[in-house]
Amino acid sequence: MHLVTFTTTFVPNFMADVGGQDKIRPLWRHYYAGTQGLIFVVDCADRERMEESKLELHKIIQDLPNAMKPHEVQEKLGLTRIHDRVWYVQPSCATTGDGLYEGLMWLTANNKS
Repeated sequence: MHLVTFTTTFVPNFMADVGGQDKIRPLWRHYYAGTQGLIFVVDCADRERMEESKLELHKIIQDLPNAMKPHEVQEKLGLTRIHDRVWYVQPSCATTGDGLYEGLMWLTANNKS
């Protein structure tokens, strides 16, 4: 893996080239989580591996197909039995950040200073 830090328009960036070897592909999802972008490089001359590249890309970017809905998370964690504290389950996506802002806004609005 190659690690690079660079600056574009006064914004620092960090890049990790994790390579494409078969044995390290299962690790890709760990590097992608929490990122703000992905550069996925393919060999445009290698027509035979294009389908494989497509499948690998989709493995990285898709949310888990069996992910629980918020009400199921509440049930499994036993949150519905907690009555002496205010709690909330905010649906969010670790790979895109969707829902994180809303969760923080709820926390801020419900913070007892």
